[in-house]
Amino acid sequence: MDKEKLKLEALAYHQRKPHGKIATQITKSTNNQYDLALAYSPGVAEPVREIVKNPETVNIYTAKRNLVGVITDGSAVLGLGNVGPLAAKPVMEGKAVLFKKFADIDVFDIEIQSNSPSEFINTVARISPTFGGINLEDIKAPECFEIEEALKEQLDIPVFHDDQHGTAIIIAAGLLNALEIQGKSLENAKIVCIGAGAAGIASMKLLLKIGAKKTNIFLLDSKGLITTQRENLNPYKFAFACDGEAKQLDEVIPNADVFVGLATKDLLTPKMLLTMAAKPIVFALSNPEPEILPEIALETRDDVIIATGRSDYPNQVNNVLCFPYMFKGALSVGANCINDEMLIAATHAIKDLAREPILDEVRQAYPNDLDMKFGKNYFIPKPLDPRLSDRVTNAVIKAAIASKVAKENNAS
Repeated sequence: MDKEKLKLEALAYHQRKPHGKIATQITKSTNNQYDLALAYSPGVAEPVREIVKNPETVNIYTAKRNLVGVITDGSAVLGLGNVGPLAAKPVMEGKAVLFKKFADIDVFDIEIQSNSPSEFINTVARISPTFGGINLEDIKAPECFEIEEALKEQLDIPVFHDDQHGTAIIIAAGLLNALEIQGKSLENAKIVCIGAGAAGIASMKLLLKIGAKKTNIFLLDSKGLITTQRENLNPYKFAFACDGEAKQLDEVIPNADVFVGLATKDLLTPKMLLTMAAKPIVFALSNPEPEILPEIALETRDDVIIATGRSDYPNQVNNVLCFPYMFKGALSVGANCINDEMLIAATHAIKDLAREPILDEVRQAYPNDLDMKFGKNYFIPKPLDPRLSDRVTNAVIKAAIASKVAKENNAS
């Protein structure tokens, strides 16, 4: 699409009245004076008294159970960087749209002006009684790790940083399928990941939990390979530090089975791709311009499998496959957190759905994807596949119950 045309249409879309993309709505009758007396004074005093007697009843007398806070400081917004909380608001409203469209979950977007992780943590903790769950969004690393860990420890509602775990789940699900197509195993695969921010570190951590070997993972940042010889590494990077000397991507990539790019455009050159192992797998996820364009990768090697973060190529790594249903499952059983078992369950649910026959309605929604069958051009489900909701939600519910973090047993 023409960039200038997209710019003009996007601005017109957002400023069309009513401005923005979300609004609140009244869910009960307010047609007469008696309705208003029930909704507010004096009738509203009755649920207040019930909640005082039993705090858990807040979930049946208010909207808390189905309300998620999408919360940011605006320090790492999309590919735009540290734009601040005010400029982050359109993106948080967009996230609210996705929650509502895909999982019918209501959202308040909260943009926080803070000068430190502790300020941010304290603010979110203080407003947390409003919400059934909290989705942290677009917070830069390494602060995002500290913030999520502290809030998970302090709060008894699900806290989920989608830039970390949503991305990790889709990468892991897609990679398991791609490895099978290429006749490889996660346990034995050499994995090179460039990009050691929130998504990169979380993705590598999840791959370890589902079977990858730490000695086979090589994590790079803008300075090169992360090694034990590097100084001033934060603990999140140090957890993936290799022994030996620092190297650049062209020195690390030879014989790699998997390349995961979460950095910036054009980092993986055709020359580097040629040095990878037979039947390589490339996840070039920088947006809007990937580490290598699919057409260049396929011209360079006909045995490569490639995924991107873009919707105009096959195999899009898109977090909307995951985060609405993570929360839908967690909220439906009153889970007090989102744990590793729930992340892994979602991963396998998404992986397995890609192997099933494609529904006609999905084909109709993607008329340009002619080769939509499990294989090199389709190993990640499409966002508009209606089966995602039940499959991922139910997998998360069952994992929450099995791992004893659910307050209610609503497994279907």
